[in-house]
Amino acid sequence: MLTYTLDERGGLPLYEYLYRRVRADILSGALAAGERLPSKRALAEHLQISVITVESAYQQLEAEGFLVARPRRGFFVAAVERCLPAHSAPPKPSETSEPVWRLDLKGGQVDVSRFPVSIWAKLTRQVLSEGGEALLAPVHQQGLPALRRAIAANLRNLKGMAVAPEQIVVGAGAEYLYLLLAQLLEGAAFAVEDPGYPKIRQVYSKCGVDCRPVPLDGQGVELSALEDSRAGVLHLSPSHHYPTGLVTPIGRRQALLRWAAARDGVIIEDDYDSELRFTGRPLPTLQSIDGGGRVVYVNTFSQTISPSMRVGFMVLPPRLLERYRRELDFYACAVPALEQHVLARFLERGCYEQHLSRMRKEYRSRRAKVLEAFRTSSFAERIAIFEQGAGLHFLLRLDTARSDGELRRRGEELGVRLGFLSECAAVFHPGYAHTLVVNYAGLRAERLPAAMDLLGEVFAE
Repeated sequence: MLTYTLDERGGLPLYEYLYRRVRADILSGALAAGERLPSKRALAEHLQISVITVESAYQQLEAEGFLVARPRRGFFVAAVERCLPAHSAPPKPSETSEPVWRLDLKGGQVDVSRFPVSIWAKLTRQVLSEGGEALLAPVHQQGLPALRRAIAANLRNLKGMAVAPEQIVVGAGAEYLYLLLAQLLEGAAFAVEDPGYPKIRQVYSKCGVDCRPVPLDGQGVELSALEDSRAGVLHLSPSHHYPTGLVTPIGRRQALLRWAAARDGVIIEDDYDSELRFTGRPLPTLQSIDGGGRVVYVNTFSQTISPSMRVGFMVLPPRLLERYRRELDFYACAVPALEQHVLARFLERGCYEQHLSRMRKEYRSRRAKVLEAFRTSSFAERIAIFEQGAGLHFLLRLDTARSDGELRRRGEELGVRLGFLSECAAVFHPGYAHTLVVNYAGLRAERLPAAMDLLGEVFAE
């Protein structure tokens, strides 16, 4: 009987680890051509794993030609050329190796296939041919002036924000900007939305910030809880909260600005995902109605262009800009000059707005198809979907007796990566259980039937 130590699999799903071990034994000669493998049920019982896990591994091996299935007889080792000595032990999977998921509903994927690569390449060639010494010159600490002017114009055109390029600080993604803000506002306690994007709490906490989770009600951050937190800084996403999708209405926004004025505090407006709104006009930002200089506006190009585009920016109100220049302008801009020059032209020439318009249409269509697939699936009667017509994710509540941990492990056995609302909470609430955060951007129409079949297996009672 095949015996493998499954606790050596690292971060790999069980089915993939089993597939790798059997494949290695075939290639090494430990399993000879024509040899019959144990039945799926027998091997599952021997290894104390599910039959579905063994079946998934066997099916992958059959698809790649390592096994031959014979009706009513089982699986047999195919004749393949050896590439390892018979005595060689299969290599252990690296602890840092990324698992290969059959279906990933958790990762923050975007569809990069529709990005106008040819235009970006053309602009890159132009910058390289025209840049000369300017391309190799040091970049201003707050970012390339041309890029900051382009961002300011873009904010004015798309969001109606009147900001000066001098107020903008360019950084290598949102996390880098969080690090700067933690130092700029050193000593203050930070209130953060609960549930909320976990990385915000992680970054601030690693910087020594006292993070105080504040619960949400139907309009966003709960005011009484915010008052009770006695925080001096509030980090929130009022236009499209992650993961609930909540939009903070104007009355609550005005109340939050009054709170900041009374506390002599600061609000960090994280405008994540807000550009991808599919119904109505873009929502006004909190910064645009701030008359007291209390709001720091933060955004990136990770969702609209690509997560690998590590370019973000923040808009500082005048009093914090003065403090930033006094205390933090020793930091060099961490975004490469070439990338800044190209992005500036991409914005200036309207390419970004055109790309954004195309992606809104694409994601609107994709979202509709994904929602329809869920609503007509074999498990449709056991789910409820909550979505706000914006962003690249929605919430799905499953009627099940299984815990989130059980669902996660069952998904991993089948190569399915799931994300849960409970993972976004600093303080657990029973109402968060059995609610998945479904990131749908990577789900293409042709993959939906297979995806629903896989989820049907994961959700089966």
